[in-house]
Amino acid sequence: MLVTFTDVGPNFGAVGGSGELRTIVGALLTYGLIVAVFVLVVSVTTWAIASSSGSWNTAQKAKTGCFVAIGGAALTGAALTWANWLLDIGPHL
Repeated sequence: MLVTFTDVGPNFGAVGGSGELRTIVGALLTYGLIVAVFVLVVSVTTWAIASSSGSWNTAQKAKTGCFVAIGGAALTGAALTWANWLLDIGPHL
């Protein structure tokens, strides 16, 4: 029996409930992105109001909140792409 590299890979069918696991992970990623967008909207609004009223300390903290929200959204979105890349490169090693 000749084994080729296409025969080697993760067997997701061997894990019971792998379909539910994919659904849960997808839902968690969706919630993570929704929370990041909500935090971004709140931070931008706070930044705008604080800047116009002259509260520079609050504006600086709101600006930091914007950067954290953007970073969180980027990391949440990139997590699935990174996992798919690792699963794709695995059979080629």
